[in-house]
Order: sequence, then C-alpha cells, then structure tokens
Amino acid sequence: MPDRAPHATSTTERGAFCTARCDCGWQGPARRARSQARTDAERHLADAEAGSGADDDGTERPLE
Repeated sequence: MPDRAPHATSTTERGAFCTARCDCGWQGPARRARSQARTDAERHLADAEAGSGADDDGTERPLE
C-alpha cells in the first residue's frame, strides 16, 4: 500500500523504562518490562495490518 507509512518497530530505553516506537510515528507507553514494550509493538503491527487502531481523526488509540 504505497499511501501508507511503513511499519518498522523498535524499542528504546530511558532509565528504568522501555518504549516501543514505529517508523510511522506511533509510540507506546513507557514500560518497566521490556517484554511488555515488545508486546505493545506487536499489537501495533497487528493493528496496522488489520487497518484498525485509529480513531475517526486518524490518531492511534491507547493500547490499555
């Protein structure tokens, strides 16, 4: 789909917290558990593939 931003996720750490991020601009909440940040990224990718996760105004819904 050429009109959509690519979805490539990664995690970054800042102090005791880890955050999932995507090349499309999405960012998950700060987590103490790296595994939960990775789960956030997996959910984002699944939502992106399904075309869900966006409100009517196009912004991402929180995962929790």
